[in-house]
Amino acid sequence: MTSRTIALLAGTAVAAAVSAAPLALRERLPDPLAVHWGPGMIPDNAVSFPVYLAVQAALWGVVLLGLLASARRAGGGRSARVSWWALFSGGVLFASLISGMTVAANLDAATWTDARLSPLAVAVVIAVPLAAAALSGYLGRGAADPAHADQEPPVLNLRRGQRAVWVSRVSNPWPLLITAAGAAALFALAMLDLTGVVRVASYGAVLPALVAVLAVGLFASSLTARVTGDGVVLAFGPFGWPVRRIRLDKIDHAFAEERHPSQVGGWGVRGLPGGATIMLRGGECLVLRYRSGGQLGISIDDAERGASLINALIAERSAV
Repeated sequence: MTSRTIALLAGTAVAAAVSAAPLALRERLPDPLAVHWGPGMIPDNAVSFPVYLAVQAALWGVVLLGLLASARRAGGGRSARVSWWALFSGGVLFASLISGMTVAANLDAATWTDARLSPLAVAVVIAVPLAAAALSGYLGRGAADPAHADQEPPVLNLRRGQRAVWVSRVSNPWPLLITAAGAAALFALAMLDLTGVVRVASYGAVLPALVAVLAVGLFASSLTARVTGDGVVLAFGPFGWPVRRIRLDKIDHAFAEERHPSQVGGWGVRGLPGGATIMLRGGECLVLRYRSGGQLGISIDDAERGASLINALIAERSAV
C-alpha cells in the first residue's frame, strides 16, 4: 500500500470521525460552542455549530494536503521517511484529539460559557501526537541511506598549472516577497508615526519582529558560491553579506546530491553544526565532507561541477 493511499484512507476516516461525533451529539451541545479558553480554563471565545464543523474540516484539510503533497518523498531517503511518518501519525492524532477535546468540553453545557476544559485534556492533545510522531518516525525510518563514501566522487581533469574557478548562484523568490512585505510594513508604520496617527510606543513590540523578518528575508533570498584554489566562499543575500569561507584543507571531498526541504526540516539553515544544510530551494545540492567527519550541504545550481573542481584541487594539493 502506497503512502498516498494510506493518507487518503486516513483522511477519509478522520474527516468522518471529526464530523460524525459532533453531529451525533448535536442535541447535547450548546450553540454556539466554546472553542477557546483563557487563564483558569475559562472559555473566552465561541463559534456557531456550522462554523465549528467548517473549521475542523479546514484544520484536517491542511494536514491532509501536507500528507498528500509529501507522500512521494516517503519512499525516498531515511530523513524523508521519518518526516512523513511523523507528520502522518502526529497529524491524524492531533486533528482527532483536538476535535474530541472540544466536544467533550462542551458536552451537556447549558451555554458556551459553562464549557469547561480539563488541563489534562490539553496535555494529552499536545503530548500524545508528539509521542506518536516520534515513535512513528522511528518505526518508519527504514534502512539506512547508502554511504556516499562508497561512491566515487566526481573529479575535474585539470592540466598541470591550470587554474580554474567555479561560481554559481541560487535565489528564492519567497524570501524576497517576505522582505518586501516587511519593508512595506516598516514604511507604513513610519508614515503613520510621522503623520501622528499612531505613536512609536503603540507598535514598539511589533517593530523588532518586522526588522527581524526584513533581515532574514534579505539574507535568505539568495546565495552565491565560489570555489577557488583557496577553498569555498559562500556569500548570502543580494549584497553578498554575511560571508562564510571554508578552507580547502578542511574538506576531505565533495559530491552532489538531491535534497529537499522535507528531508532537512524546511528552508534556511537546517541541522546542527557538522551536519547542516543551507536550503534555499529543493533539488541539487553541493555537499562538502569535512576531514573531521561532518558535512555541509548547500542548495546551489551546477553542484556536480563545483564538487568536481573541489576534488581536483584537493587531489592537486595532495600530489604536491
